[in-house]
Amino acid sequence: MSNTSTKPAVPPAPERPMHGVGDALRSWWGGLSRPAQWAVGIPAIIALALLPLFPPPFLDTPGTSFGGVMAQFAMYALLAIGLNVVVGQAGLLDLGYVGFYAVGAYTVGLLTSPNSPWNQTDGGWLSEDWAWLACLPLAAAVTAMSGLVLGTPTLRLRGDYLAIVTLGFGEIVRLLADNLGDVTNGSLGLSGIAYPQVGESAERPNGIFSSGNVGDADSANIFDKANAGTWWFWIGMVLVILTLLIVGNLERSRVGRAWVAIREDEDAAEVMGVPAFKFKLWAFTIGAAVGGLSGALYAGQVQFINPTGFNIINSMLFLCAVVIGGQGNKLGVIVGAFIIVYLPNRLLSVQAVGQTAVGWISLAFTVALVVALIVVWRRWARNQERPIKFGYLAAAAVSVIVMLVVLNNVLRFQAPGAQSLGDYKYLFFGITLMVLMIFKPQGLFPVRQKLLAYGRQVYQAVRKPFGDETIGANR
Repeated sequence: MSNTSTKPAVPPAPERPMHGVGDALRSWWGGLSRPAQWAVGIPAIIALALLPLFPPPFLDTPGTSFGGVMAQFAMYALLAIGLNVVVGQAGLLDLGYVGFYAVGAYTVGLLTSPNSPWNQTDGGWLSEDWAWLACLPLAAAVTAMSGLVLGTPTLRLRGDYLAIVTLGFGEIVRLLADNLGDVTNGSLGLSGIAYPQVGESAERPNGIFSSGNVGDADSANIFDKANAGTWWFWIGMVLVILTLLIVGNLERSRVGRAWVAIREDEDAAEVMGVPAFKFKLWAFTIGAAVGGLSGALYAGQVQFINPTGFNIINSMLFLCAVVIGGQGNKLGVIVGAFIIVYLPNRLLSVQAVGQTAVGWISLAFTVALVVALIVVWRRWARNQERPIKFGYLAAAAVSVIVMLVVLNNVLRFQAPGAQSLGDYKYLFFGITLMVLMIFKPQGLFPVRQKLLAYGRQVYQAVRKPFGDETIGANR
């Protein structure tokens, strides 16, 4: 009989859970009750609404109206939410979403522009003061019908074939607008499109929504301080919030669960009894209606539309906002829309010093250095249990210093006669997408699927400390 005694095994130390900032915020938000979420969300919405009136210096756009930038952001956010229903939730690759955007804009233009033979504001059934508001539901209905007509024969297709068909639809709408000169005024476009005639006074003879309203920056009254872009941003915010409420309720319903099932595996969803074609058609129609709302918002804001504003490049930008923000995440695609709109307008004031080869080589070196820093950070993040070596810290510090020196030498603010970096937005977005697809293909804010039935009760139960008797069914 052996005298050796076996020592009790020491349990391994529990691993520290690895949570990012996004996961921490999502967990905190998911743990709040519905009234608490509203108590946090309403002040956040108010602060966002006041942002164009009091822009922080680091966020302001020199040379461009920040209110106008925010108005464009609201329009793109609405587009991104609608495209997210199609691409992010139902998993349908739509490359011609700009076609629905154009249908909504031309619906308002054809009914309210003096250049249109279908104008209904001059003695017709539309009031001049409220014509744009009356055309808003009409634009949504017309684009929903166009989505229904397009989706009925084409949603039997999948993948690349569906992408090609939708791409063709976007181009067909643009070419029709360009060639039907008797109706759409061709390449000359439609001008004088109606907008809300509100707030007319001696200082603002055309109202607060006209492009002539530049606002009074010195006024203490926020309504006098707001320019036309800010007012359009507020209208866009209302439309975005209403759309988020509708889409969010759909996402938590049977329709949303069917969309997720179709996105993950359409064949398996059909085997489980989900009528895939019907729910795909629902997604296509709802996404088209939201795109039409954004097109109506665009037409009223700029008061002029022509076919060149609805090219395929814009459709790629809309899809870029969804991919960067995170497909399937409603708030994530809004952040993606902000990036797509804000960065080019901010870079308009950042100009390259000349067109010399040294300058462009230095700029390319800076971009490569940023990518290298991201690679080093990713390698360190995967091995956080190892101690951080001094060499890594020194290399990162030197790289940051070199990058700042290069940027200081290559870039200058408001350099006369130089090329604006905002003109190279497609190059920067292309680089961003490549880096994102390599390191984080789910987007900046990837969607997290959660339990839809008794989700909050299950969440609170599993978050209870170990040994608590009030867990699960006994709670």
